Amino acid sequence: LVNAIHNLSARNKMPLIKINCAALPETLFEAELFGYKKGAFTDAKYDKPGRIETAEKGTLFFDEIGDMPLALQAKLLRLIQQKEYDVLGCCETKTADVRIVAATNKNLQKLINEEKFREDLYYRLCVVNIDLPSLRDRKDDLPELIAYFIKKFNIKYNKNIEKFNHDSLDILMDYDYPGNIRELENIVEHSFILCNKNIIDETQLPKNIFNLTNDKINTKISVDKIDNNCQNLNN
Repeated sequence: LVNAIHNLSARNKMPLIKINCAALPETLFEAELFGYKKGAFTDAKYDKPGRIETAEKGTLFFDEIGDMPLALQAKLLRLIQQKEYDVLGCCETKTADVRIVAATNKNLQKLINEEKFREDLYYRLCVVNIDLPSLRDRKDDLPELIAYFIKKFNIKYNKNIEKFNHDSLDILMDYDYPGNIRELENIVEHSFILCNKNIIDETQLPKNIFNLTNDKINTKISVDKIDNNCQNLNN
């Protein structure tokens, strides 16, 4: 979604820089975001621009912003309100022209009540709010998403896989995807690694899918067997 927002905007010729707030250690977060000058701390042996400077005139995307350290939230608020920030080890205040986009799978209102997320930052970020339903609530998107990932992994693994077979597609349609699109992407990649043919079958799907959809799968297999047996008898 953030790629589409950036590519369809007037900033699409400039960088789209992404920051995973859940992946960066708190001790490194500030240096990565704001950059630093040589000598700012023990291992700062050279100047390094931060993500804000790298995204100048483009888009800065904060993924999993609910995991951003509380101490940094005030500095992000300053960036949004005043378009200013300080590079570590530098006395000069810099200005920034970046668009801020943020995403989270957490309940920010709950985090605000627990004093883990700043209320003023929440309202500065929540100018245009896009509520994206869970993948299990929009199963109609699955065929297009699967086709996209097939194309992506054919390039990555230099394969020529065409599709998932009928049985494996039924299993994918029945699954509830607690990990949303990222989990679907992992499932497709897992299947690609195991598949040496042009069509992926159910034996190449991750085992946990079978565990979580066991009742549905068993029911479907039983119905398929009945149908096949009936066809054989008729023949």
